[in-house]
Amino acid sequence: MNKTFLIIKREILSRVKKKSFLLTTILAPLLIPLLLTGIIYLATKEDNPEDKQVIEVLDHSQQFTFKESSKYDYVYLTGDVEGAKTAFQESDHKALLYIPDFDMDDPNGFVIYSKSNLSLSAVNDFENAIERKVEKVRLENTGIDSTTIANLNANISIRSVNLSESGEETESNAGITFGIGYMAGFMIYMFVFIYGAQIMHGVIEEKSSRVVEVLISSVRPFQLMMGKVLGIASVGLVQLLIWVILVGVVYSAVLGFFGISGPQDGVMGQVMQNVPDSAGTNAGMQKVADIMGGIPFGKIIFTFIFYFIGGYLMYGALFAAVGSAVDSQAEAQQFMFPITIPMIVALIALSTIILQDPDSSTSFWFSIIPLTSPIAMMGRIAFEVPAWEMALSMVMLVGGFVFTIWIASRVYRVGILLHGTKVNFKVLVKWFFMKG
Repeated sequence: MNKTFLIIKREILSRVKKKSFLLTTILAPLLIPLLLTGIIYLATKEDNPEDKQVIEVLDHSQQFTFKESSKYDYVYLTGDVEGAKTAFQESDHKALLYIPDFDMDDPNGFVIYSKSNLSLSAVNDFENAIERKVEKVRLENTGIDSTTIANLNANISIRSVNLSESGEETESNAGITFGIGYMAGFMIYMFVFIYGAQIMHGVIEEKSSRVVEVLISSVRPFQLMMGKVLGIASVGLVQLLIWVILVGVVYSAVLGFFGISGPQDGVMGQVMQNVPDSAGTNAGMQKVADIMGGIPFGKIIFTFIFYFIGGYLMYGALFAAVGSAVDSQAEAQQFMFPITIPMIVALIALSTIILQDPDSSTSFWFSIIPLTSPIAMMGRIAFEVPAWEMALSMVMLVGGFVFTIWIASRVYRVGILLHGTKVNFKVLVKWFFMKG
């Protein structure tokens, strides 16, 4: 056991001392808000009135008037299409929209000319504007004015409230729980894949440099594998905790910059005090505060750490076995894909099945099977998973980890000392049943 701890210590120190570890650990939490700020800046820049795009409109039907927006200014033309097209090519305008004198019962013949491909959203904007105008004219032709139609429209908003067994009510929001579930599941996938691949690369490097032959003379192959898996897991967990702390510091700094302090409810309370005359704003902020207060962040963090460690140890053992069986990164590719299939399937199912219907039988089994449960269960955790399902999933994950370690160790003990052997799945099975 002492030798295993020495291997763990060696793995931790060899990675923590690298400049790449320090840079990624410190810069990654700072790059995320920087990227978000950049995206917001670009979005606001796109909406700058000075950067409006000019759309030429040739309306032979004489029924359309487009409302100027933050994106577009409109110039209305007269004359024939060919002349408009020639003038458009000589201008620096964005597009030319041609509206023929069409039949309201069969509206066809609309064309938009541009010097380069327009975005899908731009085309949809013009199509929707024309459709609304056609619908309005059709209604007026039937004797129904637009005011009557507007009065018939209804905007319904349903409150989502979770009712506990004790009768306690807490606000919920499907969009927020969806986002939390997807983000947590994706982070599990990312961390397991990244640190699992690090194990495989480390084993291949040590095997290729013959360092492992020196290590094996003093430690057993199983101790070496476990030390490497647990060592890199410790590095990953430390890095994750540092990221959480740094994100918390950045979060507090931003709140302090705007003169706000305290947890979610305190933050929302101070914001509402600063805007006392806006009843609608206060109500919206209070709703957000109630929703955030009802999310079990402590349970989510604990579950995330558990499934991160369990999923990493299970897949890390498999990556270590693959690294011991091959002599180069290229040879490892044929074995990596079958290993990562369950994670990829779970990630796809996360957004298409699990988050859409977290209580379905498919979601249940995905969160119970050890190879998919780290991602699937994190997607369900924000939707209040029953305690017995959570317990069963955790027990199955621990059992899956133990079983995977046993399988990987039998391959590792043989493959780590072999060089130049052409390896396939048949050879791996042979190593698994090899005695000694």
